[in-house]
Amino acid sequence: MKIKFFSVGGTIDKVYFDALSRYEVGDSNIGDILQNARVNFKYEITPLLKKDSIDMTEQDRQLISRAIQDDVNDKIVITHGTDTMVETAIALLSRSFNDKVIVLTGAMEPAKFKTSDAMFNIGFAVAAVQVLKKGVYLAVSGRIFTPDNVRKNRAQKQFEEKM
Repeated sequence: MKIKFFSVGGTIDKVYFDALSRYEVGDSNIGDILQNARVNFKYEITPLLKKDSIDMTEQDRQLISRAIQDDVNDKIVITHGTDTMVETAIALLSRSFNDKVIVLTGAMEPAKFKTSDAMFNIGFAVAAVQVLKKGVYLAVSGRIFTPDNVRKNRAQKQFEEKM
């Protein structure tokens, strides 16, 4: 079994730049997380973008879609910023990906933070991509959601079903 990871940025990959006194999207943390977890499966990581998801465009979503379409793997995990993860999942849902399981995940705090949900969410997405049937999902906040029935609750710092 092999899982393909695409990183597109977001808080999960943010790092602090002292000279600038702000956080910016840096290199992907997926490789370090998987190595430290001592996973027992093959994987490949391809960085596509380094963007805060607030800055995502339709062209970015098309780039992600083409990367998924062109990839031979049938198990795909995308690390994405949480602000527009739902919009990207909906955009991917509208496309046809022959028998692929696509799981988007992210984090409310940078992976480098001790209190981050990043490690849990990556592990959860890895488990989800192995057992779900073909489709597009979000694996975050300890739950699996479909793109059409989820929203980010900023006050609670978690995702939940739409009411």
